[in-house]
Amino acid sequence: MSRTEPPAPPAQPPAARRRAPSMADVAKIAGVSAQTVSRVANGRPNVDDATRDKVLSAMRVVGYQPNGAARALATGRFGAFGVISFSVSRIGDARTIEAIATASRAAGFSINLVTVERPTAGRVSAAIANLAGQNVDGLVIIQAEILDAPSLVIGPDLPVVVTDTYPSTHPDYPIVDTDQEGGVRRAVDHLLAMGHRTVWHVAGPQTSSAAHERTAAWRSALADAGVPTPVPLRGDWSAASGYQAGRELADLPREDLTAVFCANDQMALGLMRAFHERGVRIPEDVSVVGFDDIEEAEYVWPPLTTVRQRFDTIGSLCVQTLLDQMENGRGTHPMRVVPVELVLRSSSGPPGRPTT
Repeated sequence: MSRTEPPAPPAQPPAARRRAPSMADVAKIAGVSAQTVSRVANGRPNVDDATRDKVLSAMRVVGYQPNGAARALATGRFGAFGVISFSVSRIGDARTIEAIATASRAAGFSINLVTVERPTAGRVSAAIANLAGQNVDGLVIIQAEILDAPSLVIGPDLPVVVTDTYPSTHPDYPIVDTDQEGGVRRAVDHLLAMGHRTVWHVAGPQTSSAAHERTAAWRSALADAGVPTPVPLRGDWSAASGYQAGRELADLPREDLTAVFCANDQMALGLMRAFHERGVRIPEDVSVVGFDDIEEAEYVWPPLTTVRQRFDTIGSLCVQTLLDQMENGRGTHPMRVVPVELVLRSSSGPPGRPTT
């Protein structure tokens, strides 16, 4: 007798696929219209903060992910800015990047960061091409220490803004920068007004436009005051280079050295340690002033007098400049200079002040 295979069990219907969350789902939870959800998803500015937060919270609850391709087709925007930086280890650069990211997020954009090892136009142009391939809506170049800027290649339609550079180096692009000269003059004038005969300087690296501006402002302030201009020592923005400069300056006769302006706070902190090790009292023997107002400046001993940069304002202006260009084209944009503040702490005082 032949044997037959038992009949196969009836095919089971495929499991129903879980429907992807939609704008309607988000709108229902947030208690708003689907049009409002669309505005938030597409980064439109015409939504108040409370409503935007409510919609974003509802998106997280239902797991809704905006469709970037669909958004680009609908709005002509990709929802991202490219950022090019030559260093993320320096505190100033890191805080600028953070500020740009915060301002971008508030405007409904993310950022794509590319770092460049050597600041040449060829390398920066390659980074620009890389970011363009990632479909960005605009570009921020931080620490624009480009050695051969005239050959920089940026597409004519790509919104761009440059920070921390000479205006003459990038005349075709909008610039947002700290008031470098004003900050240095406040620091130098503060020291001279307390009776210091002159002010020594620990400068930043030769490749930095900010370092050049700060050194030029220091020279100019001393010249305007009619006081001697010492030979500056040069560091590389690091605390280690400030420490080395401090060891060299500590060997000078006390009557020749009563005040030092450092081009950034990190070098000032290194210099202060070298002074402490060599028995140079701050500010009784030498006053020290920095530039940046990093978080640690308030907590070293003595607390550091310094020039406060407004990185949050720089980030906001960079993003606003890009948004303006997206609406109106690149055109001509004036340089935007961000004011600074001299923060007085215990590291500066009159020369020869007795210990209390």
